[in-house]
Amino acid sequence: MVYPRWRYFPSNSASPEWVNDIIGVVASAQLTISTETARTGLSSDEVLAVLAPGLVGLGYHVEDGKGRLGKVRRPVLFGENGIPTLTYEVDAAHPEQGIVVEIEAGRGARGNAEYRDLVRTSLILDASFLVLAQPLAYRFKSGTREGTEHAYLNTVNLLEAIYASRRLRLPFDGLLLVGY
Repeated sequence: MVYPRWRYFPSNSASPEWVNDIIGVVASAQLTISTETARTGLSSDEVLAVLAPGLVGLGYHVEDGKGRLGKVRRPVLFGENGIPTLTYEVDAAHPEQGIVVEIEAGRGARGNAEYRDLVRTSLILDASFLVLAQPLAYRFKSGTREGTEHAYLNTVNLLEAIYASRRLRLPFDGLLLVGY
């Protein structure tokens, strides 16, 4: 199987050139981040840290810490004198191309974070594209119960439904879903 798995939406649109660059960054980190065959135990922040050098090399602003200065904020609303009054924190962004990147791990697999990412990124004023990275398989243990969530496939199904239905229209030019 080709790694990473990915889908570009809407499916009736060819993916832009920048998609190949993102896929290359994720592919180069396969040995560290792949959830394809084994549990990595990596949090979304740890996956982002592995991908960060490649993203920075492509011109992305990448979160580099939990402190105020390490955050990447994108504007949602502006107030007096053009000062942003509401911003959302994202994992990475390429302001010139309007690309927002969100990396998910356990919470994304088990907590429906993809819904939050879709809604919040839809409200970001300069977000033309969303890159959403989900684990291929999130293995977990809850008490004595062990299980696997197929976050990437679950999100493929969600996005296929959204794009096939005309009831909900996302305000993006495109959305790249990456299964790592």
